[in-house]
Amino acid sequence: MNDWQRKSPLDWETYLNKLVKVVAVEKLEYEGWVLTVDPVSASIVLAAFPENEKVSISFVMGHAVQEVEILQEGDSDMQQRLARILEPEESQAYSPEELERRKNALKTWLETNHIPVCEQGEQGRTLSVAGVLSIDPPYGPEQCSSSNEIILCRLQGLLQGFLEQQ
Repeated sequence: MNDWQRKSPLDWETYLNKLVKVVAVEKLEYEGWVLTVDPVSASIVLAAFPENEKVSISFVMGHAVQEVEILQEGDSDMQQRLARILEPEESQAYSPEELERRKNALKTWLETNHIPVCEQGEQGRTLSVAGVLSIDPPYGPEQCSSSNEIILCRLQGLLQGFLEQQ
């Protein structure tokens, strides 16, 4: 076990949102912004932003890490940029007003079709259908979750039909 693997999650947390240079076995070097560190394997997930290209994600396995050097602290803009990497594309495309409109339209449609629905969560963002299925923003079939596969499949089909009519 190397020094990097012996660190605690609290130690690894100090590297988040910072530009680092990682020296790995065989003197391989990786540079990027730390998105996360896996607490089990100590593997580092790095994000790089090559000019005029999409983000590049690299994984450096924990057992291969020999040295990690912080090159630059991340500012609030970089923290937001890194956080957006992990957001689903659908949620990035909608304004809060548009999400509210989509939620209300879906809720009205479900109620019109006699499907029991209510709002849940601290801000009422999640729709709960009959207490067995939830729909999160942006309120599409992919955002449905339920432990009952039959209900999940049927409601996803209904929701897909509803969205195609819109």
